[in-house]
Amino acid sequence: MSVPSLLGVFAHPDDESLAAGGVLARHAAEGARTAVVTATWAADSPRAAELAEALRVLGAGEPRMLGYADARVPWSAPGSARFLDAPLDEAVRRVVAHIREFRPDIVVTHDAYGGLPGHPDHVHTHRVTTLAAQAAGLEQLYPEAGAPWQPRALYLATHPHSAVPALRDLIGARKAVYSVPDERVTATVDVGPWVGQKTAAVLAHRSEVERGALPGLIAGLAPEARERLLATEWYVRHTLAPAPPPQTSLTV
Repeated sequence: MSVPSLLGVFAHPDDESLAAGGVLARHAAEGARTAVVTATWAADSPRAAELAEALRVLGAGEPRMLGYADARVPWSAPGSARFLDAPLDEAVRRVVAHIREFRPDIVVTHDAYGGLPGHPDHVHTHRVTTLAAQAAGLEQLYPEAGAPWQPRALYLATHPHSAVPALRDLIGARKAVYSVPDERVTATVDVGPWVGQKTAAVLAHRSEVERGALPGLIAGLAPEARERLLATEWYVRHTLAPAPPPQTSLTV
């Protein structure tokens, strides 16, 4: 059985590595085509160069950047609208174009909370990608964006309630954390064999390490603590069909 191709759609440079770096590395190592679309930051910014290095480590090709501005960092894309302020139809069309060009079996994005921190760009990326994954297969929607292509599954990167206590030790008790009931998790993926690549990809986002964001907190951990934190990824399959049985990988 061939390994399904995978397209990640995430809000910021570093989200791909933190949320799905293990799955991206695993699928690439097993011969699948993988790629990542990033909603914010300009292609000529320092964070774009960091993203390119992270994707090289993960085997996920060249950056595909929509070039919108980060909601909280307006200078991230000078002259461009904030992602949150861009017309919804425009953003969906642009993600549809990437889906139709890359033709993935699986699309991966943030969950409805926007992951652990609930960042508004993450939440909006979830909205846009969920719409785009459905629209990409409909020939009468966005005909200028390429021939229709319907991904066979959409997976939402998430965290179950049971994982939160260990994360609290890293991110602190005062910050809000968004997680889902454990029974909502569709795929619990062991990415231990690829945790070295995932860690290297996270640390490739050097500006985030230096400013003490989550990559910086991870950089300060002992190797064994990093592995405990990063060696499992959780996903919710988003589909109109009945949910599949419990999984240990992302399937179509």
